[in-house]
Amino acid sequence: MSKGIIVREAHFPGRAPIDAYGNGGFRFAEMSHRGSLLLLPSGVYGWDVEEGQALETTLFQRLMDEAGNIEVLLVGTGTALRFLPPDLKAMLKGAGISADPMSTGAAVRTYNIMLAEERAVAAALIAV
Repeated sequence: MSKGIIVREAHFPGRAPIDAYGNGGFRFAEMSHRGSLLLLPSGVYGWDVEEGQALETTLFQRLMDEAGNIEVLLVGTGTALRFLPPDLKAMLKGAGISADPMSTGAAVRTYNIMLAEERAVAAALIAV
């Protein structure tokens, strides 16, 4: 007997460039994802953050678990640039991570370039 639809946490176990963004989601690795994303050395994860939401340090725990493998974090803050809260900047700096907030479009383009250069980059992209 069918158990219905099973919803699993969104995770792609690898690094992939972002092929497209907009309409509330992203396309990468011949797949699409609705919602925001965390792109980490261990893979691509669905990220439960919406445009305009406060960027609290707790939202970045998965990223902090991999901090030793990350030098640069690109934060796509939505359609416009938003500055990072001081406590988040301090937490990232303490872990040796340089954080650069920018619009999501700029973050996608920059991430793809840095990924192609095999840099130690991660991205937190808020869907637009």
